[in-house]
Amino acid sequence: MAIPTLRIRGGDLDLVEYDFSAFPPGENLNTLGLSGDYSLTPFEGWVKAEAPGRIHLTVLDMNRFAPNRPGGGGVGFALQIYCSAEVRCTPSEISVSYSREPIIRHFVEVFRKAVGYRGGFEISVEDHQHKHVGLGSTGSVLLALAHALNAAVGSPLGPEEIRQLIGNNYVEETEGGMVTLGFETGVGPAAATYGGMAITGDELALICHHPFAEGKNVFIIIPKTDVSSSGRQEFDLLMNRARTLDYQDRQLKAYLIMMDLIPALIKGDLRRIGDIVWEFEFRGSKRAEVEHHSFEIYHQMSILRERGLEFVGMSSVGPSIGVVTEKALEEVAAIAESMDLEIAISTAVDNRGVRVTKLGD
Repeated sequence: MAIPTLRIRGGDLDLVEYDFSAFPPGENLNTLGLSGDYSLTPFEGWVKAEAPGRIHLTVLDMNRFAPNRPGGGGVGFALQIYCSAEVRCTPSEISVSYSREPIIRHFVEVFRKAVGYRGGFEISVEDHQHKHVGLGSTGSVLLALAHALNAAVGSPLGPEEIRQLIGNNYVEETEGGMVTLGFETGVGPAAATYGGMAITGDELALICHHPFAEGKNVFIIIPKTDVSSSGRQEFDLLMNRARTLDYQDRQLKAYLIMMDLIPALIKGDLRRIGDIVWEFEFRGSKRAEVEHHSFEIYHQMSILRERGLEFVGMSSVGPSIGVVTEKALEEVAAIAESMDLEIAISTAVDNRGVRVTKLGD
C-alpha cells in the first residue's frame, strides 16, 4: 500500500496534514520509558499465547487519536475466535512464519528494546482468518505475540505494560516490507487481554472491564459490500466526516457510557445494553462508519432488532454485524436467510481473555 500525504479536516478551522512516511520495521520505537533493566530467564521450549478477536462497538471521540497519538476511547467485547503466536528463544536469529511479517518484526524490536533482551526468537503466528471486516485480527495477533514473547523470556512485563506497548507502537504494513504508524484506540487489546466487555478512555486508559453475555450466543453476519474497510478509504472516513460528527455527539456518547451502559453491564441486562448500542449506531463517528457502507446496513440491523434479537451492532468500520442473543442458531439463521443474509460465524463472548501455555520442546 503506497502511503500518501493526507489531510484531515475536522471543521472550518481544523486542518492537519499527515505525511505517512514508511520506515523499516525496528525504527521509531516507543518503549514508554521501560529501561530494559530486567532479570530475564529465557524458557528453553515453545510458548503459545492465544488472544480472542473482538467486536469494536464505537469510538468515543475520533478527535483524540492520530497516527502518532493512540487514544480516542471506545467500547468493545472479546469473541471466542482466536489468534495465536508460538515463540521459542534462539541465540540471535529472528525468524517469522506469518504472511504479515513486517508488523511482527517491528513489535519484536519494540519488545526486545523494552526488556533488554539480546537474543532472538523463532515465531509462528496464526490469525482468525477474518481480516478487514471489523473483527480485530491485527490487534489480537499483536497481543498474542506480545504475551508469548513476554512468557518466553521470564514474564518481565505485566498485562498493562504490554497493552500500552502495543498501543503506542501500532503499525500497518506498506509496500516493500516497510511499515507506517497506524490508528489505535486500544479497545481491542483491552477486551482481548481481560475478556468480556472493555471500555477505554483517552491515551488507552482502561475505564472498565466486566464479564458480558455469559451463556448467550454471538452471531456474526457479514453483509455483501463493495466498499473498502481498509487503506485510503478507511482513513478518509475516520479522519474527516467521523471527526466532525464526534464534535457534535461525544458528550452524549460519554454520558450514555457512564450513566447507562456501565450500569446495564454490571446488572447483566443484555436488552438494555442492546438499546444503548443501537443509539450509538446513529451517533458521531459510528454513524459515519455505518453510512460508509450505505443505509442498507441500517435497514438490515433494524429488521434484525424488530425480529427480537436483543443486541445488534456493526463492528468497527464494518461491515460485520454482531448479534448477541439468547435465541438459538437455527432461529437466527432462519431470520438471516429471510433477509438474504447468512451467519458467517457462530460463537460466544470470551470472558477469559488472553491465555499463555508453555509447551516445552
